[in-house]
Amino acid sequence: MSIGNSPEDERPTDGVSEDISEEARPSVGRALQQARIAAGLTVDDISSATRVRIAIVHAIEADDFTPCGGDVYARGHIRTLAKAVRLDPAELIAQYDADHGGRPAPTPAAPLFEAERIRPERRGPNWTAAMVAAIVAVIGFVGFTFVKGGDDGGSEASVAEGAQPTAGKSASVSARPKKPADPKPDPTDSAIAAAPRDKVTVKVSATDGRSWISAKDHSGRLLFDGLLKQGDSKTFQDNEKVNLVLGDAGAIQLYVNGKKIEDDFQPGAVERLTYTKGDPQVG
Repeated sequence: MSIGNSPEDERPTDGVSEDISEEARPSVGRALQQARIAAGLTVDDISSATRVRIAIVHAIEADDFTPCGGDVYARGHIRTLAKAVRLDPAELIAQYDADHGGRPAPTPAAPLFEAERIRPERRGPNWTAAMVAAIVAVIGFVGFTFVKGGDDGGSEASVAEGAQPTAGKSASVSARPKKPADPKPDPTDSAIAAAPRDKVTVKVSATDGRSWISAKDHSGRLLFDGLLKQGDSKTFQDNEKVNLVLGDAGAIQLYVNGKKIEDDFQPGAVERLTYTKGDPQVG
């Protein structure tokens, strides 16, 4: 009889290492929370950008998916939040499936929503407004016919009395089609140079891509909160200052008090900015 380790005690520990590595990987909710904090965003910021309710964002970051209303909706929320904090949605959804028994069979009758969106209440046709519009149209047509008939009679009377045909000239000039208005120019320094000096005027243009932005006045009142698509622009004005949060500052071009801001914003960077009547400062 020998004293020492038995063969069973010398088994390889590869399985133990794999279990340890699996435990070291953060959960789905924890990974989303860490990425949000690293991006400098609050839960309110994420909720405003994705339209996912604040309570659901808190629950998912705590790995509680019950408020989502089922696995299908939970996957949709995970995909939406992952995109907002620049994580790979496929990896997080695969990890969620592994933790919750795999992906269920698809159900054609259940549509997939990436976020909870406020649905407008369906209303029936507004017959009162339609009747009012029809009455206004009839009155306008009758009035136009009456005025036109009076103008024709006045012209004939003036010709019969030997009046000079000046009225005919003015009528022909006014009958000429008006030229279409020139399209608005692109936002440049000269286009917004007329900004009032007693206020701060900030113009935000999404020139290189889309970006979520938030703007508040000096009292903290929300002026805008939402996604600015590429090519779109918003102008904000206040008596004292304008506070901005740019979700992707690299895609944004700013014009403050009629002058272009030349800051070197990086793509994907979150910037919190404040501008006043004296900006941009010289030097």
